[in-house]
Amino acid sequence: MYALRLAALLAALATVSAAHAQTQTPIGRPAGPARQVDTKVPQPGEKDKIFPLGSSWVAVSLNGKPFGGDRPSFALDDQLRARGFGGCNNYSATAYPLREQGLAVGPFALTKKSCDKTIMATEQAFLVALRTSAKWDILGSTLIVRTQNGELRFERAL
Repeated sequence: MYALRLAALLAALATVSAAHAQTQTPIGRPAGPARQVDTKVPQPGEKDKIFPLGSSWVAVSLNGKPFGGDRPSFALDDQLRARGFGGCNNYSATAYPLREQGLAVGPFALTKKSCDKTIMATEQAFLVALRTSAKWDILGSTLIVRTQNGELRFERAL
């Protein structure tokens, strides 16, 4: 009689345990791709233009004033890492193309090279403009980044 009750109790526990396992959420990350689509970045087929990831750009002008000498550059890869040359130092940062052609650029990591004061001032103005970028647009082969204080124009690099 004791063995029969024990078998009935174990069967009931197995049924409850199986039902509980089916309703329980899995532990850890859900199955599927490791990287989800970022809803902030415009996707193909939407109304917005798509930021040209993987392209390299060379600065042409800042607020209508052309760059001379070694011109600054900008490139944004598909891992959203911006890299380039500021005029004296190399930089890197995280940058996010946003909806409605917005652009957010994070803090810069810079090399510590020292250059002439005018070159350093030009580099500082370029980096501030890039950091405070708000909107972007592409007209032909020109990338225009609008900032809080004007605009930064780039041409596509080879």
